[in-house]
Amino acid sequence: MTPAALEACALSFPAATKVVQWGGSDVYKVGGKIFAIVGLGGRLMFMVTDLAYEVMTESGMAKPAPYLARAKWVSFDELEGLDPDEVADWLKTAHGLIAAKLTRAQKAALGL
Repeated sequence: MTPAALEACALSFPAATKVVQWGGSDVYKVGGKIFAIVGLGGRLMFMVTDLAYEVMTESGMAKPAPYLARAKWVSFDELEGLDPDEVADWLKTAHGLIAAKLTRAQKAALGL
């Protein structure tokens, strides 16, 4: 997947936004809360379900994300080699997990 394709995918979700933070990382948010990060060098990080975290990290498919592993975030070293359809599904899930944590008022304001 290319960075441009990932950006288009991430921003296609309801109320998704992108900011550049931490020295050039692309940070994707919903309601001000992060659901995915593309760091310098193409490292992709996002939140997954508890079961997906176990499967992805134990199988070696992904690594626990630095500083975010306790919150069930995974990390891929390179974006370029990942299947676009899989990444789109993962990002959709990450967006949904974070959006579900927003307050009822925040969801209503964002149209979620």
